[in-house]
Amino acid sequence: MYGHFNPLELGGAWWQHILMLVASAVLGYIIGYLTRKSEVENLEAELASLDASVDDCLKSKKMVVVTAPIVPAMIAVPEPVVPDDLKIVEGIGPKIEQLLNKEGILTFGQLAATSSDRIKEILLAAGTRFQMHDPGTWPQQSALARDGKWDELQAWQDELSKGREE
Repeated sequence: MYGHFNPLELGGAWWQHILMLVASAVLGYIIGYLTRKSEVENLEAELASLDASVDDCLKSKKMVVVTAPIVPAMIAVPEPVVPDDLKIVEGIGPKIEQLLNKEGILTFGQLAATSSDRIKEILLAAGTRFQMHDPGTWPQQSALARDGKWDELQAWQDELSKGREE
């Protein structure tokens, strides 16, 4: 059984095996240390060379190095748009409100700024079901709602029939 590891078949050869393992470990450590040390020295030399190149570049370009911290520019983030209940406008129901929302018209202010011709185009593009609606007063009604003139809007709506003046 010991023939492979103990060719002379000496009974006290176990210490030789331990000695060979310790010697191998020490030798492996030394080789690894020297190899790593030379890599570190090479990288430090390359870094020093790059530093010198940067210094030369700065001197040749006569650049000024700013040491103050750089503050990133503030990016303007638009306020989120809170949709208004456009169904308050006489003549606008849930389906028409959805059509307007899909076109980016979410608030009374946006509807007030949209011409009745543009609204009519949106309705015509939606199909025959919506072509009968007359958006002639919708921008004006929306302007009153936008401005908070609820009593004036209600009085006008009492005179309207499905968004049209009678």
